Amino acid sequence: MKAEIIAVGTELLLGDILNTDAQFIARQLAELGITLQYQTVVGDNKKRLTDALDIAFKRADLIITSGGLGPTDDDITKETAAEYFNRKMVLHEESKNRLLSYFKGRNMSPTNMKQVYMPEGALVLDNDNGTAPGCIISDGKKTVAVLPGPPSELKPMFEKGVRPYLEKQQDFTLVSKVLHLSGIGESAAAEKIRELMQKSSNPTIAPYAKTNEMVFRITAKGKDKEECNALIKPVRDEIYSILGEYIYGEDNETLVSSVMKKLIEKKLTLAVAESCTGGLVASRLIDHPGASAVFMTGLVTYTNESKTRLLGVKPNTLDKYGAVSEQTAEEMCIGAAESCGTDIGISTTGIAGPDGGTEQKPVGLVYIGVYCKGKAVTKELRLSGSRNKIRNAAATAAIELLRQQIIQEDKNGKDKDQR
Repeated sequence: MKAEIIAVGTELLLGDILNTDAQFIARQLAELGITLQYQTVVGDNKKRLTDALDIAFKRADLIITSGGLGPTDDDITKETAAEYFNRKMVLHEESKNRLLSYFKGRNMSPTNMKQVYMPEGALVLDNDNGTAPGCIISDGKKTVAVLPGPPSELKPMFEKGVRPYLEKQQDFTLVSKVLHLSGIGESAAAEKIRELMQKSSNPTIAPYAKTNEMVFRITAKGKDKEECNALIKPVRDEIYSILGEYIYGEDNETLVSSVMKKLIEKKLTLAVAESCTGGLVASRLIDHPGASAVFMTGLVTYTNESKTRLLGVKPNTLDKYGAVSEQTAEEMCIGAAESCGTDIGISTTGIAGPDGGTEQKPVGLVYIGVYCKGKAVTKELRLSGSRNKIRNAAATAAIELLRQQIIQEDKNGKDKDQR
């Protein structure tokens, strides 16, 4: 099966809205083993949308549209698709009842009734998060799935209605396992398992570089999920044996969630002292539910005076080595933990730019530190890019260094137990 995505909306063409729907749909189709070759964005214009459908169906069996299902006159996706398939628009009683229930006790504009007229013979997709239902129209050879534009409506509708429909059209099952890695680049990681990637055809192994991390997607094809999982397991295990120290989680796990779960499990408290990252590390960590159990304090010590007053960084250290130095980063993370009475302290200090760099200390020079139960570890980073890119990369690196120190603490504990 070959598919195309047509996103409908003049606001998308003008760049007013980012097309996250297409990203989501593309990933879903990949997981289903459906080939996606083209994506199109078209404005709210009937002729241009009809032309887009005509072009797409010359190349694909399945079209998925997003947007244009609202109550206004320029919402024409459903009607245009119905006309393309020579289907009349008819009142769908269940959708009408759902709409009336949604507006119960409130005034409803008569134009909203436009949303409950569906193409005759279509499979109607309920919208549990809005007023516009979607639908699937098929003539046995060509199929179009018409979905609303808001991601909060499109995503659950796809998962609940479109995905099960498409799964039934397939005579096989695809299952993917995603391994998330941090602290190693895509090329270095791929080189370490190059031989495994070359010899593995089912499942396949695909490396992907993402912002400040990389992933390996292991995808197996089989008659059911059990067969696919059985094919994935030995490959997954072999990747762990080679790259286990860099793997922080699987599937929907994030670097922050993996670190925070370990801290909560071990009841290790944490304080953060930031300079160049300006609170990014603290913000990411407290995004995790339950962070209050371990996250005690976050300090943005942007000036030398605040580093000395709040963290106990020695004036002599600042005079001799400067605020952006390994020595300052070390004293900052120690000071964060000791001043706040926590098990762990994290620090960041650097030059994010675009100004402020020198030949000795250029823009992108960052030092990060982690103090964990009496031991401080620092790391020098040489980053590039915009100010925000440098700050975000530094925050990620600090959290990754924390993860490494937690792992090391585990190893030390096991060694003591064995002795």
